[in-house]
Amino acid sequence: MENVLVERKFGQSLRKGNFVKGQQEAKIRVLYGKNDSYQKRLIKRVFDLTVSVFTTVFVLSWLFPLIGILIKLDSKGPVLFKQQRHGRGNKVFYCYKFRTMIKNNEADTRQATQNDSRITRVGKFLRKSSLDELPQILNVLLGDMSIVGPRPHAVPMNLEFAKEIGGFMQRHRVKPGITGLAQCKGYRGEIVNFQELHSRFRLDFFYVRKWCLLFDIKIVIETVVSLLTKNEKAY
Repeated sequence: MENVLVERKFGQSLRKGNFVKGQQEAKIRVLYGKNDSYQKRLIKRVFDLTVSVFTTVFVLSWLFPLIGILIKLDSKGPVLFKQQRHGRGNKVFYCYKFRTMIKNNEADTRQATQNDSRITRVGKFLRKSSLDELPQILNVLLGDMSIVGPRPHAVPMNLEFAKEIGGFMQRHRVKPGITGLAQCKGYRGEIVNFQELHSRFRLDFFYVRKWCLLFDIKIVIETVVSLLTKNEKAY
């Protein structure tokens, strides 16, 4: 059943030769070991906690119950949706989001598409505005995620990608993030072609090599701009 999830979406395998040519064939060397220190990780954690505590006190404290009521009034089911994803060191954790779909058996294997019948009315707004990601602040407080880092995929899809792209799981040398370099560059939502997937992959590796506090702050600012100007793929 190799590639079954990917083939279901794209109609063909994500074999390296399908989209990796020229210079892209060179092995990507992750320099995380040269870009890591206790001091840097401590500063990043302080940044994560500062942003998440501020957001919890001044935003989630009133927005969470409001969104929760709207979700419950709109459709049956829980307010929160949790999904297993890979964290740092490939450790699996539960990633939290506001529920934006009706209950279905394809949540882990099928990406949301434009005009997806599974998405609720409130869910459509939450996904468009990216407010569905707000509960991941809880993941940051728990230490499973950072404010900035490579976006985590659902475990089944992640494992399929890893079979096809050499070194794919090395994205997890850092904690996954609520936002990341790929997202601030406009790569959000559904992956529609091979080049887009590979572009996200390369941006994630670049972040792993270069991460620092100033880079994280820059990505957060660019993400806000992207949400306001490049949200056509948020569905």
